[in-house]
Amino acid sequence: MNKRILIVDDSFYMRTMLKNMLTDAGYEVVGEAANGAQALEMATSTSPDLITLDVILPDNTGLDVLKSLRQIQPSAKVVMCSAVGQEVIVTEAIENGALAYIVKPFSEEKVLEIVGAALQNDAAEPAV
Repeated sequence: MNKRILIVDDSFYMRTMLKNMLTDAGYEVVGEAANGAQALEMATSTSPDLITLDVILPDNTGLDVLKSLRQIQPSAKVVMCSAVGQEVIVTEAIENGALAYIVKPFSEEKVLEIVGAALQNDAAEPAV
């Protein structure tokens, strides 16, 4: 069974790039959300195995979405994916349950390595 992934990013370009990387690697992208409200709605309706989550969204912050996800789906696996790589933001994301934090720009190899590790390991050590 293919692992199911929800992509959350306000940039259509980034969503498309991630989708292409993930589908080419055999993952099933079950949804693409451009904002926090869509992300929470799609996370509930699609029950993905993993969510890639941008930090900067037009209606919310990715950290707030992460905290809300923790309330509605405590076991959701989340990998943050953002151009904002400030240590305080990365630390807050990991403390709130993100399994990893990928800083843009990123390579396809890095994305697939971190996504694969997050999906394989239920008690994954946070990766940055």
